[in-house]
Amino acid sequence: MEENQQPENIPNIQNEPASNDNVNFESRIDLAPLLAHINGIRKQIETVIVGQHKMVDQMLVAILANGHVLLEGVPGVAKTITAKLLARTLDIGFSRIQFTPDLMPSDILGTSVFDLKKSEFEFRKGPIFSNLILIDEINRAPAKTQAALFEVMEERQITIDGSAYIMDTPFLVIATQNPIEQEGTYRLPEAQLDRFLFKISIDFPKLAEEITIIQREHSLQDHGKLENIQAVLSANEIRSYQSLVKQIIIEPQLVEYIAKIVVNTRENGFLYLGASPRASIAILNAAKGFAAIHGRDFVTPEDIKEAAIPVLQHRVIVAPEREMEGISSSEIIRQILEMVEIPR
Repeated sequence: MEENQQPENIPNIQNEPASNDNVNFESRIDLAPLLAHINGIRKQIETVIVGQHKMVDQMLVAILANGHVLLEGVPGVAKTITAKLLARTLDIGFSRIQFTPDLMPSDILGTSVFDLKKSEFEFRKGPIFSNLILIDEINRAPAKTQAALFEVMEERQITIDGSAYIMDTPFLVIATQNPIEQEGTYRLPEAQLDRFLFKISIDFPKLAEEITIIQREHSLQDHGKLENIQAVLSANEIRSYQSLVKQIIIEPQLVEYIAKIVVNTRENGFLYLGASPRASIAILNAAKGFAAIHGRDFVTPEDIKEAAIPVLQHRVIVAPEREMEGISSSEIIRQILEMVEIPR
């Protein structure tokens, strides 16, 4: 056979352009309805909250990933109003619990009361029995009260007098706290922190945002901030989207990438305590949520990096000598993300 001669029955395709006629670049999962609702919630929130787009997206991802959120910031940066605003955009049950030093576990979970007519004890549910729970200033209550949330946040149920009560779905906790340097606060135990999917740190607004906040407040006059907020998502739609997000595709090398990041926190000399396997699962679920709100049905390394800091920064403890140097957990996590090789 001559050097350039093609064998019989084999077409010469070297110089033929590739055809895309049979290639489908559309998403394998229909995310259009989800994106429409996410944008609807963003627009509702933007009518009240100035800036803070990253925080809003993180809270939306937490809902899609069925995870709890801890909002941390100094007083007056709209932590509570943001949580209430998000609740107004969701057509689900809402309950607010103000944590105080004298709050008891029964004030949250409920208590058994003796019914004289029936001659038996009857359980009266506490405010935790709702869909979206806003716990305001969670670090104002002592450890005994905070421990009442362990079971319900992890297992979505509570056990009282030997009886288990299953929470309605969706069940999400949004807690706010002031920094621990403030007087009259208690440090949250590690077991409590580990139950939050995200810890979101809220900074002061920039100058232009501050001006807009003042102008909006002036223009409101006697009108309330939440008067015109409309519900966008129902409970059934939230459950449907949570199931949809679980189907987001992630490649094996990205699963390994998540594991390497978490294992590095346990081996890092700057950290006294590393993250648990629960953190690995949290990064996985959060990365899927970020992929979904970006309109993709597959996870990328950027989704994982976007999820890593809010997932990990409250689950690790900085070594005392590094903490004295002013190094924060988020800075160490950023260094870890730079060191761990990104899969190609």
